[in-house]
This record gives sequence, structure tokens and C-alpha cells, in this order.
Amino acid sequence: MINDDYDKAYFDFHMRLLSTFVNHIKEQPPFYLEDCDQDDRDFMLELSELPNSGGTDLLMQGQQLFCKIVAAYPHLMPLVPRDLLWFFGGDCLHYMPDEEIRIFQELDELRHNAKETNQPFSYESARLSSMGLH
Repeated sequence: MINDDYDKAYFDFHMRLLSTFVNHIKEQPPFYLEDCDQDDRDFMLELSELPNSGGTDLLMQGQQLFCKIVAAYPHLMPLVPRDLLWFFGGDCLHYMPDEEIRIFQELDELRHNAKETNQPFSYESARLSSMGLH
């Protein structure tokens, strides 16, 4: 595996989670309502376009949007993949318990160790295993 492949696989995994999340919340109030407020439509548009941001803008905008979910749309929090809070980091980490943070730190260490030693690594498999889902 080429070093960039480790980062690309990690990034792609999170963008798939983000895309799935966006599709799920489009079916949740207030976003599916015909009389949806303009602020809600703007939020959904920003969230939908988030993967196109790229670079540090992606992380900063992601932090802002996910913190806004906590503040303005708390009913959506059960739908938020915890991985996205870790991925965007910053203030999003305030919404994660220490045990979750520890798990994601360990996953990052495993990924970085595999990258350093050029060992095969599947983030998704390691994630499932570390969370007791595999």
C-alpha cells in the first residue's frame, strides 16, 4: 500500500459516512417539510456541499456544521456517526465521552503504525474490531 493510500482510504470512509448521514437527515424534520425555513435549507445545502470543500476548509466547516447540529438540531444527534465527530475534531470532541476518544485515538495509532511500517491495514475492519462489532 502506498502511504497516500492509507490517508485516502481513511478520508473516503468518512466521506461515505458523511454522504449517508446527509441522505438520512434529508428525511428528518425540518428538512423534508415543504415549509422548511430558509435557515434550515441553507444548513442542509452547506452540509450537502461539505465534501466539496477540501483541505482545512473541510475540517473547519465540518466542525461548525456539526456543532450547529448539537445546538440547533439535537434530535439529529442519534443519527450522527461518532466517527464524523472524531474526523472533524476541534469543538466536536466536546460531544464525545473519553472512552470514545480513546478508541479513536487507538485507531489512529494503528493506522499510522501501519503506514510507517508499510503494513496492510483496513481502517474499517480495525474500527469494527475495536468497537466490538467484528
